[in-house]
Amino acid sequence: MPMIDIDWLNDHVETPEGLTYEQLAQDLVQVGLEEEEIHSSQLTGPIVVGYVVDATPEPQKNGKTINWCHVDVGDEYNDVDENGNKVPRGIVCGAPNMAAGEKVVVTLPGAVLPGDFRIEPRKTYGHISDGMCASERELGLGNDHNGIILLRDYGFTEEEYEALKPGDDAMGLLHLDQPVLEINITPDRGYAFSYRGVAREYHHSTGAAYVDPAVELGEKAPEPADYAPGTVTDIDIIIDDDNPIHGVPGCDRYHARAVRGFDPSSRTPNWMRRRLTRAGQRSISLAVDVTNYVMMDLGQPMHAYDLDKIEGPIVVRRAKEGEKLTTLDGKEHELSVEDLLITDSPNGERGSRVLGLAGVMGGLYGEVTAETKNILLEAAHFDQVTIARSARRHKIPSEASRRFERGVDTALQPAAAQMAAELLTKYGSGEASDHPNDVNTIAHRKAIAFKASEVARVAGLDVDLNRISDILTDIGCVVAGGGNGEFSVTAPTWRPDLNEPCDLVEEVARLVGYDQIPVTVPPAPTEGMVGLTADQRRRREVSQELAEYGMVETLSYPFVGDEDFKAFAHGDRLDDVKRVSVEIANPLYGDRPYLRRDILPTLATTVQRNLRRGIENVALYELGHVYLWDPEAPAIPALPGGVKPTDEQLAALDAGLPAQPDHVAGILTGLAEDTGWMGGKRAVDWSDAVEAVRRIADRIGADITLDQPSADEMPAQWHPGRAARVLVGEEFVGFVGELHPQVNEALGFPAHSAAFELNLTALFATLDGKPVQAKPISTFPPVKQDLAFTVADTVTAAQLEQAIREAAGGDLESVELFDVFTGDQLGEGMKSLAFAVTFRSQDKTLAAEDSEAIREAIVAKAAELGAQLRA
Repeated sequence: MPMIDIDWLNDHVETPEGLTYEQLAQDLVQVGLEEEEIHSSQLTGPIVVGYVVDATPEPQKNGKTINWCHVDVGDEYNDVDENGNKVPRGIVCGAPNMAAGEKVVVTLPGAVLPGDFRIEPRKTYGHISDGMCASERELGLGNDHNGIILLRDYGFTEEEYEALKPGDDAMGLLHLDQPVLEINITPDRGYAFSYRGVAREYHHSTGAAYVDPAVELGEKAPEPADYAPGTVTDIDIIIDDDNPIHGVPGCDRYHARAVRGFDPSSRTPNWMRRRLTRAGQRSISLAVDVTNYVMMDLGQPMHAYDLDKIEGPIVVRRAKEGEKLTTLDGKEHELSVEDLLITDSPNGERGSRVLGLAGVMGGLYGEVTAETKNILLEAAHFDQVTIARSARRHKIPSEASRRFERGVDTALQPAAAQMAAELLTKYGSGEASDHPNDVNTIAHRKAIAFKASEVARVAGLDVDLNRISDILTDIGCVVAGGGNGEFSVTAPTWRPDLNEPCDLVEEVARLVGYDQIPVTVPPAPTEGMVGLTADQRRRREVSQELAEYGMVETLSYPFVGDEDFKAFAHGDRLDDVKRVSVEIANPLYGDRPYLRRDILPTLATTVQRNLRRGIENVALYELGHVYLWDPEAPAIPALPGGVKPTDEQLAALDAGLPAQPDHVAGILTGLAEDTGWMGGKRAVDWSDAVEAVRRIADRIGADITLDQPSADEMPAQWHPGRAARVLVGEEFVGFVGELHPQVNEALGFPAHSAAFELNLTALFATLDGKPVQAKPISTFPPVKQDLAFTVADTVTAAQLEQAIREAAGGDLESVELFDVFTGDQLGEGMKSLAFAVTFRSQDKTLAAEDSEAIREAIVAKAAELGAQLRA
């Protein structure tokens, strides 16, 4: 995101004396440019101006020559001799440009430089160095480390240089103590990626005087050769786009201007390097720095070519199949036929040599080097979609592509080239050509028919007609009409996002102030259903119950692939699973192109991640949709846009869509109980998953039963002996139990990991939603008995519990299974089931004979199942 320096911002807009970065952030956020962060300086002082009194070269045994220097750093910081007199500090400096009589930047003991580099006195080369003379790189001002900073070369006038005194604060002098504001730009406001755009927004926010720098530069720019017959152009330009994306040409304006006689040894002025560094740009060379500076200042990305290396005409075209390009970062890229290229024409072969990926990054050939004397400046306008796709396709986002993909001013190119030419002429001794070539096919923007009443209708703002006109004019629009409340508005060239009346409403609302929009609470409907539906309420209850059970809710992307299918033991029938899975045309992950049919495979990846990070006891659950494709479903019809579909068309759409029931799933691994070093530990097993399911059923009032199918009927991901189907009556609603050992092994889960998955849509459909009838609380005492039955192991506890309930009748208050026992003493194929039973009458105290009668009825009923009461 852009870094904003108040010193640079002052070039285009008046800011008040003493403006702080905090206040600047507040002013900009009022017009929608949000503060990202105020970056404070990484340096702390003392860092001062020093005068080199003497510098004595001392050759070393390693072949290096150092200078033993005495540097005057002012009375406040100078050393003190044995007589109490102030004397210059002794400093060792190995820089080749160190010389007596120079004014330098000295970091004194106590200073901290970028990278937490602390300055302390230290013995080196036989001397105590009491400070350090700093280079640009050491202060974070650039990458130059070939010598120390000599202030005479740092852009000061002769009078300013003479006024510098030893001990003066160098941090303020070089803006090292200044913070910088990073702002956040929304994608539709690419013009704010420049100081020109930010200054304009500051003007909108505060009313400060603003001057558009592009206006004067555009007036000074020479007339392009196309409009001056008989003149010679700098170079021929051809735009030949035979594969436009969505019918939009990749380049609709290409402005090229030459600067000849450039001195390649020219240094970038220090003020420019400082500004580029604070903007997050690395200083490279004058020619490259100038193009970057113009981009940051005006918002027009530029590129500089070595004019002597390229041969006209320059051809802007799409890439051909099989073409490659090595970009400036040294990486080779295989080009797509959608990529837009800048090419030249060696040996008369038109467009045969690739110079760069248009609007993204230049290539190695034709770049400006230390020998370049003649420069060709490129200032073009490229299609947003083309540039965005190329930058993402090749994974080389650049400052240029960030601006082009958001939209660059279509009228800015001559002004940008003029600014770059002026800077190269002034600081590089070049001579700018008066015969640029400007191939311009940009169509005029259509006027927007805008009713002022839209502001009140859409934004709820009551804004005066004249103020609406003034706001639209101030943002750069050409406004006509307005007598009857209707305007004809032509948006400025730097605002490609303004195309519809609603866009203009947004601009008016933004500059009037979002805080001025009245807040109206919509009235609650008085008819029909309000609040949550029954299923929404039950869904929340399911989530709350599992959270209360100790499980943690998580969310996962609903995408699965071959690895997930194989992990859940679908390897043998992979094709069958894929045939009934929804395949995504443009998947987010190449290896997961399908939508899940169950939640467990995607939830399992979250569990895996936790286990790999050392979390051993995991209990996670997720609620979400699954997607069940029907291969026999009718094709989804393509409906025309802009027309409300008919009921029949909507029904046809629904018929072709996959079923999307709501599911809940959970996975438990590790220890179910861990009461510390004094207590016991118990690993998770199937019973923990069953308990979670029973809690869900009790919470929503579902009457579930568990049915264990045979091993042949058990799905492949479930343990054949420790899993069961969950039924409500005859309706199948899910599975619960332990995962198959092969699944645990494939996923890296501990043995006996338990899981469940319920179809909530099917489960909720079994509930009638009728209010529960509360029973009156009996005031008579309870009678508690424990009943243990010996029964064949083919009889389930649920069957025996049902028999107890039927036999006890209305006097039964509760029944709970508390023990299951098997052993040789019971005989083969037999087990013992023990129940805690409580009786309580609503109208009397149960006597001994009453409870005995109930007990005998229970024993008789249990006998029908082959159960015998144990003594």
